[in-house]
Amino acid sequence: MKPYEDLAESTMPDGTHFSLHSHDGDFYLKYNGYELMSTSQTFSERHLSDLGCSHIHKDKPLSPPDPKVLIGGLGLGFTLKRTLELVGPQATVEVAELMTPIIEWNRSFLVEYNGPLLEDPRTVITQGDFHSILSSKGKSSFDAILIDIDNTPDDLITQGNNQMYSPAFLQKMKSVLKPGACVAYWLSEPAPKFKKLLGQAGFLVEQHASKPRENAKRARHCILVARKQH
Repeated sequence: MKPYEDLAESTMPDGTHFSLHSHDGDFYLKYNGYELMSTSQTFSERHLSDLGCSHIHKDKPLSPPDPKVLIGGLGLGFTLKRTLELVGPQATVEVAELMTPIIEWNRSFLVEYNGPLLEDPRTVITQGDFHSILSSKGKSSFDAILIDIDNTPDDLITQGNNQMYSPAFLQKMKSVLKPGACVAYWLSEPAPKFKKLLGQAGFLVEQHASKPRENAKRARHCILVARKQH
């Protein structure tokens, strides 16, 4: 059996430890020693883009010619990659990523897997906290927001992320979306309380089961699509 190769590691100010590893042609991102994501299980990350960008697909007649998309969380780059495949050549896809090393790892180690996604002229990388970045945006800025940051609102990657699930922040989220636009959340499992909270904030909410791998027998992940009404 081939051994795992330790590629890089970084520790956040709050003590959260991230590390990148390779094994048998795949990459693994670990969080405090536990596997967070890998290149062997990417279907639900791509599914997030498929669902969140379905209304702005480049081949749809009524799709905006220059859609604006905000992605919360770069990860291993698969949501960004799929989004760039779906939107047209005039789109802008901004990615908010807190961890500077993750941005660097996508530019170095992961280029061999996904290509130079961060060098695509449509890609804008903004390093920082997603809550602060979105809070700085003006009204009707985005056609879609895709969020893949925490496992669920009750299972946070960093404790400061709890502010992203407050009623006040959901109202801010709604304000930066254009009419008919949506925010889509990747969740490791269904979160009925959060789904209800999105409905109370005035969104039309759909819940979709999603598989970690396309050939997986069980769809254990969940994607919530919350659409702003006209």
